[in-house]
Amino acid sequence: MTRFFKRLLTAAAGAACALALTAAPVMAQSTLDIVRERGFLICGATNPLPGFAQQDAEGRWSGFDVDLCRGIAAAVFGDSDPKRIEFRALRGETRFAPLQTGTVDVLTRNGPWTERRDTLYGASYVGTAFFDGQAFLVPQSLGVVSAFELDDISVCIIDGGEELERMQEFFFANQASYTEVPYEDVADLAVAYQAGLCQAVSASGRQLQAIRRALPDPAAHRILPERISKELMGPVVREGDQQWFNIVRWTLYALVNAEEGGVTSLNTESLAATRTPAIRRLLGVEGDFGTPLGLKRTFMADVIRTIGNYAELYDRHFGPQTGAALLRGPNALWTNGGLLYAPPVL
Repeated sequence: MTRFFKRLLTAAAGAACALALTAAPVMAQSTLDIVRERGFLICGATNPLPGFAQQDAEGRWSGFDVDLCRGIAAAVFGDSDPKRIEFRALRGETRFAPLQTGTVDVLTRNGPWTERRDTLYGASYVGTAFFDGQAFLVPQSLGVVSAFELDDISVCIIDGGEELERMQEFFFANQASYTEVPYEDVADLAVAYQAGLCQAVSASGRQLQAIRRALPDPAAHRILPERISKELMGPVVREGDQQWFNIVRWTLYALVNAEEGGVTSLNTESLAATRTPAIRRLLGVEGDFGTPLGLKRTFMADVIRTIGNYAELYDRHFGPQTGAALLRGPNALWTNGGLLYAPPVL
């Protein structure tokens, strides 16, 4: 009987090994190979949000998240063909399962970067594309330019969550009086504020910007510059594919380095003759930083030509022409007092 069980275990082990060997090539296929074989990149972002991801009447997507997706596709395919991406809005705060199962190749906006999200769900944040945090939206007629001036004011806020606790702590620390006007949903905050049921709204800066853009006269309202929380937003990829992680990360870094070096979507050709080493490396004229990633040596130049540098990307979706300009604040370059910083191309 013992000998029989030994044979049975040996046979089972052999079958398991054979199955593992059969499955190995599929599991080992890189995201880059999958995307290239498919012919287009599938990007996702949590919830449609004006400025970040929105659809027009004909179903075409636009926004900061969408352009970032276009930039990644340009790095992979070396062209700006709009058919190179498929964009999907994923309802909810975090959507790791579609990423893990390969339904999407990258999330260009997920829930804010936290230790738990970065380590427990089989996904990795590659960097920060947008610095955000909880802030306050007020009418210009209130006459305040700083959150520290708020006092004796009614504030619309989501009930029962961390945002409510942070606001309570903020007003307590500043010994200012306020009245909570709680609601269950962000959409309620916008309706209540527009109806005059509260004098201010407190939510993440990106949500406040969406509320502001939907108001009849966005310029009559301002988002105060202070942030009372830290929220880092950026692309997320599946864990375990270092090549793909690096491709997405250096797509983002290319945008930041391009702004710092004065490289734009319009001058990549003319700057190819520059003698500045940092710009020559960025454009792929000097050195080869693409081949180790499985990309063209000019992949960063392809990204910049397609969507511009970080300033062009930001201004296109949050600049004055939108009718609701959003100050760059922490999203300004480190040389201009912001937090935006990228390693050099070396």
